[in-house]
Amino acid sequence: MDSIKIETIETKSKVFLLGNHNKPGFLKAAARYIVLAGIGFVYVYPLIYMISKSFLSPEDLADPSVIWIPTGIYFDNFKKAFSVLDFWNCLKNSIIVSVVAAILQTISTSFVSYGLARFKLPLKKVFIVLIVATFFIPVEITTVPRYVLFYRYGFINTLLPSYLPALFVQGLNSAIFILVFFMFFKSYPLAFDEAASIDGAGRFKIFYKIALPMSKPAILVSILFSTVWYWNETAQSQMYYGNKFPSLMHRLSEFSSRFASAMKETGGGSTTPTQAIILAATMLTMLPMILFYLATQKQFISSIEYSGITGE
Repeated sequence: MDSIKIETIETKSKVFLLGNHNKPGFLKAAARYIVLAGIGFVYVYPLIYMISKSFLSPEDLADPSVIWIPTGIYFDNFKKAFSVLDFWNCLKNSIIVSVVAAILQTISTSFVSYGLARFKLPLKKVFIVLIVATFFIPVEITTVPRYVLFYRYGFINTLLPSYLPALFVQGLNSAIFILVFFMFFKSYPLAFDEAASIDGAGRFKIFYKIALPMSKPAILVSILFSTVWYWNETAQSQMYYGNKFPSLMHRLSEFSSRFASAMKETGGGSTTPTQAIILAATMLTMLPMILFYLATQKQFISSIEYSGITGE
């Protein structure tokens, strides 16, 4: 009996530690959580560091004993950063640029994808290959020709350099969204379109009533990721209309120089922003996207599951 009990205890211990085909063991689960916690820490650490440092007062910054936790909550860093960023005006510009461009890009890419998926076109495969190829062309190659084109038509210092490419399927990473919509439009049976056509529906009505509802995940992918990518884009927008419609990202890129100018005008002290003020400005710039993500978290996750796009 004792030997049977010992064997039973050993079996249970083995199952507990190593698991079986029904459930993972303790060691496997612990290793999995340790790896996930380590990966999570790598991503969360910069945010924790930014929040901690942005609340440090000048006295805390000068005190080597204060590393993570400030001696008191100091909001002046955010007040100065808020003023220098011209937060509300730049937030409005950022929303106008990113959201409108994302909507235009979604409309144009869905139209093109539906045509490629549902119509018999000569050289269709060639067009698809060319669309994919545009994704691999460096942006720097097309920057000068685009600037010359927009300059000749008088579009500089307007929002058209962002809106027109998005409307004509040349927006940020449009090739990805064309392929995503193409995949969804090819996934549902052609018999749906044929039945609607027999009932008298035109091509646009079929697209609006059948194709688009079938591709709701693709629409979410396009809207969400386009908004984020247009929000973070600074190089070309700075060149085309940055001074006329400055965004939060533009203001952040030139924060130090604007802070120095503001301090000279007001006589408010040092013209060099401290690390805490710079991190506070960074936090204010990130805040709208963080709130946007929290509000659309389920949509973000479902879009990743459907399309495999993770975003950068």
